[in-house]
Amino acid sequence: MARKSTLRQETFAHEYVIDLNGTRAAIAAGYAEKAAHVAASQLLKNTKVQKIIQQLQAKRASKLELKAEKIDEEISRLAFSNMLDYISVQDGDGRIDLSTLTRDQAAAIQEIREDSTGGSGDGERKLIIRTTFKLADKSKNLELLCRRLGLLQDNLKVSGLDGLADRLDTLRKAKHASS
Repeated sequence: MARKSTLRQETFAHEYVIDLNGTRAAIAAGYAEKAAHVAASQLLKNTKVQKIIQQLQAKRASKLELKAEKIDEEISRLAFSNMLDYISVQDGDGRIDLSTLTRDQAAAIQEIREDSTGGSGDGERKLIIRTTFKLADKSKNLELLCRRLGLLQDNLKVSGLDGLADRLDTLRKAKHASS
């Protein structure tokens, strides 16, 4: 029975690292669909499963040559990109010169679009070219960076509860003994 449980835990861990979907991973590991979300929650709290997941993620990261530092650098590039690095203002006209961009600056570009109007050829209407230039979402990347640095947390971390159950049990016994 223990071997089957261990095999299920390993299967769950392997499936979980695919897309970080605990319910789907539990179903793939053989747990019933109705209870898969509960099983996933319990498995993700299991220290053996956590260790397997960490090992698999570390293995994947090394294959991809991903390091936390590299990820932080990329998020920083996106979060701190600045439109003034791309536009030079000459004669009150904002011009975009992509020829001088660095690789890091180019990485922050999300979209470039060009539209033209006018210029019918009658000499009366001037051809107008409008360029829309959009950089990566600063707020999303700043949020990611803050989360990675531990400056922003959604979960409340409670500490100091080690041995709480034992202390409560001792207090209950003392109370019943005095009654």
